[in-house]
Formats: sequence, C-alpha cells, structure tokens
Amino acid sequence: MYQVHYLNPISPKGTALWRDNYKTADSAASADAIVVRSASMHDMELPENLLAVARAGAGVNNIPLDKMAQEGIVVFNTPGANANSVMEMALCGMLLGSRDVVGGINWVQSIKDEGDVAKKVEKGKAKFAGHEIKDKKLGVIGLGAVGGPLANAAIKLGMEVYGCDPFISIDAAWHLDSNIIRVNSRDEIYAQCDIISLHTPLLEDTKKMINAEAISKMKDGVIVLNFARDLLVDDEAMEEALKSGKVSRYVTDFPNDKTAGMAGVVAIPHLGASTEEAEDNCAKMAVKQVMNYLENGNIINSVNFPNCDMGVCNKPGRIVVLHKNIPNTISRFTTVVASDNINISDMLNRSRGAYAVTMLDLDEPASEKVVNDLKKVEGVLRIRVIR
Repeated sequence: MYQVHYLNPISPKGTALWRDNYKTADSAASADAIVVRSASMHDMELPENLLAVARAGAGVNNIPLDKMAQEGIVVFNTPGANANSVMEMALCGMLLGSRDVVGGINWVQSIKDEGDVAKKVEKGKAKFAGHEIKDKKLGVIGLGAVGGPLANAAIKLGMEVYGCDPFISIDAAWHLDSNIIRVNSRDEIYAQCDIISLHTPLLEDTKKMINAEAISKMKDGVIVLNFARDLLVDDEAMEEALKSGKVSRYVTDFPNDKTAGMAGVVAIPHLGASTEEAEDNCAKMAVKQVMNYLENGNIINSVNFPNCDMGVCNKPGRIVVLHKNIPNTISRFTTVVASDNINISDMLNRSRGAYAVTMLDLDEPASEKVVNDLKKVEGVLRIRVIR
C-alpha cells in the first residue's frame, strides 16, 4: 500500500486515478509520495520513506531540487499540461497590451454614477485607442509547449512572427508553422519586433534577461509580455523604460510589490494556468507519473534526475538505483549482481548533470545481500527494489 500526501488540493480528476493500493496520508511523515502545487517545501523536513514529489504544474521554484536529489527523492513536474491555458492568456495579454482595454474599463467605472454615460463614453473613448495586432511583428523567445503554439496562433491572426529557441526539441520544431521566421539570437528579436513574448525557463542565462541593455536594443514603443517567470525581467530597468516610452506596455502574470503599482504595467494575478482544464490535466499527469515510478521505477518528466523508462515491470526482479554520476559506477553494480549468480536480462543507465539512474531487470529477485552490497557502492543515494 502506497501513501500519498497533498500539500495543496488538486483536481478530483487526478485523485480519481489512484488505484486501490494507494491511500491518502494525513501527514508528510508517513508519505511515499507528495503532490504539491504552490506550497513551499524549502524548509520542510524530508521523511526517510519519501520516494517522490510531484508538482502539479511546470514551475518548481518552491521545491529544493538538489536537496531532494541528495536524498534520492525524484521530483516530477507536468510540462505541457497547462500549456494551452497559458498560451490563451498570452494571446489575451497581447491584446491588452495593444489596446487599453483595462484603462477604458476602469474609466467607465469611474463615471458610471455621473449620468449621460453614453455621451461621455463617445467623447472620451479616444484616449484609450490602441492598435491592431494584425501585420505587427511578434517575437517569441522560447518555442516550447507555450511559445510554439502561441507563435502558430499569431501566424493565423495575420502577424509576422519571429522565434528564437537554441534548445528547441525536434518534436516542438516539427509542430511550428513554416511561416515562422527562426532567428539565432534574442538580439534579433529585440531589434525587429513590435511585441516580445517570453516563454523560457528561469536559468542563470535568462535571469533578468530583459534588462537595461536588452531594452536599449528594442524598438521604441515595444510591448513586452511575461507569462513565464517573474525574474526574467529586471523591474528597475522596466520601470525606467516605461517612463521614457521605450516600452509602451509591460504585461505580466507575476505581480510583485513593485510592478503591481507601476505605471504602464498590466498586472494579471497569475491566471495563466488557472483554468479548470489546466488544473485537471496537471493533476492527472502528476498522478500517472507518480504511479509509474512507484510501481515500475520509471522516471518521466523529472526535474532533478534523468528520465529513465523500461516500461511495465514484467521480469522476476527489477532494481532502480539513484546515484551520483561518477565513473565506473555501472561496472560496480553489475559486479555486485553477478557475484550472487543473478543474470541481468536488461539494463538502462541515464545521467543528468551530477546525478544518474540505473535500472536493472533481473532473471530472479535480488537477494538481501545484493541490495545491501549495492547500497555500499560509492555514490549510491537510494536503492529501490521494484520486484
């Protein structure tokens, strides 16, 4: 029986997928797996029996990934499950940035009790006029699960679309409209585009990528959309750009103490993935990934260990070893197993940075001696006996 603890409520369409050998744990202390959305886990004491954490969403800033890896705890996220929801919000943001809909709505509310509203609207609406997005140049930085579909949708709306993503996957590239103009650097996006939309992860290379230097390369009156991560944009630089008119509007889904009151900002309360469909999809994906790992040892969509998948376990024995990525480790594993005269029928090893996973399918169940000897191999973080 596996026990699962929820740090945040998740969609019932996800929890309905648990099979009969799963039950809800009242606390994290007894959990084999934890499902989380936004709750912070950085100060949380990790129970020894915890095997997996699933983030029902894409961002994992609330989870101490390296600390989890050191304890042999696999962290999953659900990339793409909420992509359409975020993409639609980015389209909305593009329109909100191009036409002062928010300002107009707020103005109507301010005059609603003054009488002659219809006449005042006709007289005053000109100050909220904007421009169409058709024929404008859109630059999409990051052509993955959200950026790619956004670029495709913009083509259908009659925009000229430029895309930049040096790490685009083959699958994502295949799904891009052939009319999208691929460029090699963000500088080309800055120089060419009327609207720039950010869809990259938060990395050292992308942190505050929209800074004073980047903004100086942009066209005057550019619109910047941020539906990816708050820290991709330098708020101080953006404030100066808005004051000078270099940036006409900044639309962000991540309000903070500064941007919430900043002139020229359309601050949306992190609604990108807040649809019923997105929450359902994230919950279902998270549950399926946890069950696959607990029952078969397969790792799909992990953010702190490499993906490693050997399918449904139908061999007499299967062992999953989570370990540090150091030389000669695999030969040590095979030596330990062979020393007990057990044949390895199949094996898979994958590495990712400092960490690695080795899966061993065996012709008979591993003895307690083999398991204990594997634990003694240098760099081993956790051994899981699946069967």
